[in-house]
Amino acid sequence: MSTPYGLHQGAVGVLGPAGGRGLGINWSAVKAVIFDVDGTLYCQAKLRKRMGVELARYYCLRPWRLRDLKILRDFRRERERRALHPVDGLENAQHLWVVQASGVPVERVRNVVEHWMLSAPLRHLGCCRYPGVSEFFARLRALDVRAGILSDYPAKDKLVALGLSGECVVCATDQGVGRLKPAPDGLLFIAKGLGVSPGECLAIGDRDERDGECARSVGMPYVILERALSGRAHRFQTYYQLLSDLDNKTSGLRASTN
Repeated sequence: MSTPYGLHQGAVGVLGPAGGRGLGINWSAVKAVIFDVDGTLYCQAKLRKRMGVELARYYCLRPWRLRDLKILRDFRRERERRALHPVDGLENAQHLWVVQASGVPVERVRNVVEHWMLSAPLRHLGCCRYPGVSEFFARLRALDVRAGILSDYPAKDKLVALGLSGECVVCATDQGVGRLKPAPDGLLFIAKGLGVSPGECLAIGDRDERDGECARSVGMPYVILERALSGRAHRFQTYYQLLSDLDNKTSGLRASTN
């Protein structure tokens, strides 16, 4: 099946020919794994509960600043609404969208977003990290599989808070990318930076309509974290499941070469 970028889905074969039963990952072909961050490396529902408590405590004592909550809502909503529409200068444009929607100065938008969406959540991320994530990253390093990070939001500080690291960490607003998912610019940027082809990567995300479509459009194999069991293709429930699949496949390869 051809993609809009002239590649063919599954052509290199990181995912097995059935593609669909179980994970079907051909780990011997994986040279790099590219992770999403929010909702993929940590539990967003748990973080939102903690941040909800912080927001309530803060604004109950400062009701004159309640308009900040509209700024946060408009920021998320406008980014979601405009994700499919390319724009030049995404870093600045995303704040100007909120100025138009909320009628507040751009500097206030930047400050509110910086504090509540980027800085304040950091202290909670460690306890929200999914079980098995750290072990999975460590196993990839031990097997010399490179790790890339692609997020629609700045991710470097989040990785530090999560106790994780990647060789190539990219945000959608970075120069050289400038596109939100499902545009594949970020995936291609990371693959090029790591010196691998899209077909030699495995993308891991939590939203099929964003992360899955992003990977499909360039023929990059992918799996989606889905906590509820659905039986659909390209899905996994826990990082221990991924780790077990990786160990089973790589131990089989080692046995076959001995």
